[in-house]
Amino acid sequence: MKAVRPAILIAAMLLAGCASSGSGTANQGSWWNPFSKISWSAMAPWNWFGSSLDVTEQGVGGLSSSTAMTQQAIDDGLNGDYKLRQGMRGQNGQVITFWQALDDDQVKLVIYGQSSVERIEVMDRAIASANGPRLGSQFSDTFSKAFNHCQKATGMDNSDVECKAPGSQHIRYVYSGAWHGPDGLMPSDDTLKSWTLSKIIWQR
Repeated sequence: MKAVRPAILIAAMLLAGCASSGSGTANQGSWWNPFSKISWSAMAPWNWFGSSLDVTEQGVGGLSSSTAMTQQAIDDGLNGDYKLRQGMRGQNGQVITFWQALDDDQVKLVIYGQSSVERIEVMDRAIASANGPRLGSQFSDTFSKAFNHCQKATGMDNSDVECKAPGSQHIRYVYSGAWHGPDGLMPSDDTLKSWTLSKIIWQR
């Protein structure tokens, strides 16, 4: 009983503080409420982690066609979540410049463009299409067939299949999987259904 009584008194003091902290005037005494300075909304579970990035018609996160191809502008558009590394390579007789966004030394995004962002390739499982799948989801989760939606990918993804995201003008999904057919030939729908999303592309 001796241990219970102090606990009851403390609880009563706290309750009194909660009741009086919002209604007392300048010349009226009130109990100090130790919880009055806490932002309860900030403690909600959905605010424990940073905001995630999405692929939308406008771009990826804060990156869009108006974003300059500078380290500062790209870093700001990605909320400073990645380490940036600039690179270039030759393609079809042209020099292609790009920025790579890395996390734990793994490339998660590649951003292409001249003066401003033109293309973004997303390989980060934490980033999803705003109205679609995440990396690792199956072809059959989004498509029932490839016809009128997909084609063989080109360039470094030429062993994969690239599909236009439903209802989108700027987003494409790249699916990868096992395929033992002739080069250049589209796999059958039955084969594609178990292929998984390996890359999300935003194109200006």
